[in-house]
Amino acid sequence: MKTNMVCIAAIFVIAAVVLVIAIRKLILFITEKNISAYQSSLIERHYEEVENMYRQTRGWRHDYRTHIQTMKAYLQMKEYDKLDKYLNDLEIDLTTVDTVIKTGNVMIDAILNSKISLAGQRKIKVDAKAIVPSDLNTSVSEVDLSIVLGNLMDNAIEACQKIKDEDKRFIRVYIDILKGQLYLYVINSSEGKLKRSGNLYHSTKTEEYHGFGLRRTDKVVEKYGGYLNRQDEEGVFATEVMLPL
Repeated sequence: MKTNMVCIAAIFVIAAVVLVIAIRKLILFITEKNISAYQSSLIERHYEEVENMYRQTRGWRHDYRTHIQTMKAYLQMKEYDKLDKYLNDLEIDLTTVDTVIKTGNVMIDAILNSKISLAGQRKIKVDAKAIVPSDLNTSVSEVDLSIVLGNLMDNAIEACQKIKDEDKRFIRVYIDILKGQLYLYVINSSEGKLKRSGNLYHSTKTEEYHGFGLRRTDKVVEKYGGYLNRQDEEGVFATEVMLPL
């Protein structure tokens, strides 16, 4: 009798262990599937932002002759007030499509400029400096690099948008080659301190891919044996990443 009870108990224990393993595998499968879907969504969004930026630039260049003719007409008619207003309107329009980063590295330039343009549309001041060779030779794939850089900028823009006072919105970006590694540093204004558990920060996004940006960035950095550090103080959040060349 006791032997049967022991056998039954052992069967239940084994079944419980198998069930736990199966559940863990299922959770892992669902998570990886969601992260893969998030990655595809992120790349698609980056492409659309870059395409939109260059479409705006082409449109402005196409209208260049018209702008010149209009300004000449105002000048000839001595309509200086109208000319001044027209120039101010042009300046505002141009700031939304101006390409401010020109490192020569196509991928980094495209992502940075599209995000800077996006930030400008959301009334966020961006100061950016990138010193990257056009023939950057890194072990990190362009897809993974775009995920890291894109997420850093997206998180900074998201944090700034929550600040009601537009004058307090800012993002500073610095990219360089440091100690034989690609160094990325992004600091932005924020509204209070972010939620965290230990060393892990929590995204405040509510959409479908909640939190995947932070996890995907962490995973890419870990994949290449890089370095990632996040710090926050009242009103400021900073992230620095180092990836091997």
